Amino acid sequence: MQPLAAEIALTFVDDATALMKGGVRMVVRFLMSPIERLANACDVAGVLPGSRPARPGQNNAAESSQRRSHRMFSFHLLNHLT
Repeated sequence: MQPLAAEIALTFVDDATALMKGGVRMVVRFLMSPIERLANACDVAGVLPGSRPARPGQNNAAESSQRRSHRMFSFHLLNHLT
C-alpha cells in the first residue's frame, strides 16, 4: 500500500511542477511579446532567427504568385537592387 501512495504523491508532484512551468512560460511570453514585436520591427538586416524569411525574395511560391497577380508591373520587383 505504501508504494502506491508514494507513486500517487510523486505523480501529483510531477503534475504540479508541470503546471507551474506552463504557467510561468505563459506569463513570460505575455510579458515579452511587446519586446519581441519591437525587436522584429527593428530587425532591418534580418539577423534575428525566426520563421519569416530573411529577404522578401525568399518566401514561398504561392504567396509570391498571389502578390504578382494583384499588381501588374511595379518597381517593387527591383527592391533587391537597393
